[in-house]
Amino acid sequence: MLKSTLLRPFASYIRRRLRYRSALAVEIQEEIRKDLVRTARDTAFGRDHHFDEIRSYPDFRRRIPIGDYEAFKPYADRIKLGEPDVSWPGVPKYLAKTSGTTSGVKYIPLTRDSLPNHFGSARNALFNYVAETGHARWLDGKMIFLSGSPEMDSTNGIPTGRLSGIVNHEVPAWLRTNQLPSYATNCIEDWETKLEAIVEETIHADMRLISGIPPWVQMYYERLLARSGKATVKELFPNLDMFVYGGVNFEPYRESLERLVGARIPSVETYPASEGFIAFQDSQTEPGLLLNTGSGIFFEFVPAEQVSSDRPERLSLAEVKMGVNYALLLSSTAGLWAYDIGDTVEFVSLDPYRIRVTGRVKHYISAFGEHVIGKEVETALRSVAGRYGAEVTEFTVAPQVNPVEGLPYHEWLVEFSRPPADAAAFSAALDRAMVEENLYYRDLIQGKILRPLVLTALPTGAFRRFMKQSGKLGGQNKVPRLANDRKIADALLEA
Repeated sequence: MLKSTLLRPFASYIRRRLRYRSALAVEIQEEIRKDLVRTARDTAFGRDHHFDEIRSYPDFRRRIPIGDYEAFKPYADRIKLGEPDVSWPGVPKYLAKTSGTTSGVKYIPLTRDSLPNHFGSARNALFNYVAETGHARWLDGKMIFLSGSPEMDSTNGIPTGRLSGIVNHEVPAWLRTNQLPSYATNCIEDWETKLEAIVEETIHADMRLISGIPPWVQMYYERLLARSGKATVKELFPNLDMFVYGGVNFEPYRESLERLVGARIPSVETYPASEGFIAFQDSQTEPGLLLNTGSGIFFEFVPAEQVSSDRPERLSLAEVKMGVNYALLLSSTAGLWAYDIGDTVEFVSLDPYRIRVTGRVKHYISAFGEHVIGKEVETALRSVAGRYGAEVTEFTVAPQVNPVEGLPYHEWLVEFSRPPADAAAFSAALDRAMVEENLYYRDLIQGKILRPLVLTALPTGAFRRFMKQSGKLGGQNKVPRLANDRKIADALLEA
């Protein structure tokens, strides 16, 4: 019997449970907070922060300071040595290795208690889609997950690798027969070599589901079409029925991906991170991602403008408001405590609690106090590109503080797959859109502190060359949309 038929009842159960738990999100969050403290009371972190004296959420805030990886690193170093009971009972099953902005490589524990958050949540996202839409054909064909290598190192006996590679070791048995590429192909380190092998393995397969970060999926599509001579991916894979993505906003890539596919494919957006599976799209009609409030994570929120202050306001789920840009904190069964994940979010619904990612705490431009964030540049570019018939492959924005002549400005470095017919009009419209998006930027433009943005069109392949030179081509790597300096911009101009 087909898997799509067998799994429909379970998918309906998953959706009913999600809706029930979402209605009780505040109460469940409080129970998770209590359980986390109770379970970790006798760990080194628990003793250091007097968990035995925590009786309430105000106690929790007083005893557990906000911290990023730098603050957690002394405990992470002990965990890496194999010491048990450091920030969570026992030793982790895996260490997820990820890049840090200030700490170099980060090692995030994945414990046996935290694994259901990662893998159960991914399952819930897909099964919820089946129950909502009735579309389950993707379960009966091949699926591809464009990810990092599953090969693991050992850190004092703890298997260590990229989260996307670790995922390959936890794929359930019922799904393995559907999964591509092969383990051997997935282990190829060089992205371009790996991509050619993936194309070879999948070009004649009955592909139904494709999952990955949009820019790398785009590369896969382009190679498929170049190899096959077909006009669209749908000609190759007529049963392609699902696209799962996360990590970046899909909208800037939508037009080019749909052109390559030859159709709009149903999609599910997810918000996974090494630190936890934060949220996922639970509705095909409502905006935002359902916050994963019932999966071993206790969430806190800090107004983004207060992140660097000495005494930031720190809110539980019950205290959040819509439309406010919050830095996201999490405490979890992985042994992370009031951990600043580095992302900013805003709520688009409080019943249920749905969010959208607005950017990174450290990825912004505020060279003149404007504090431009990722959501603003993506919204502006998407709206203007649509009006001018342009198609964007990739982009990033950086300040030019000391131009050779004239006032400072924001430089937009954009790689077009279809450039606008009138670049000057496009640039002017984009600046007007940014004025509408950010009132501080508007004041700086009107006050003649900044001149209108400068659009620099980059040649085809510039971003890929930059990522390759940086050793970050493929996998789960992403180009930051914003930087407060010119390191990325200057490297791109030289790529």
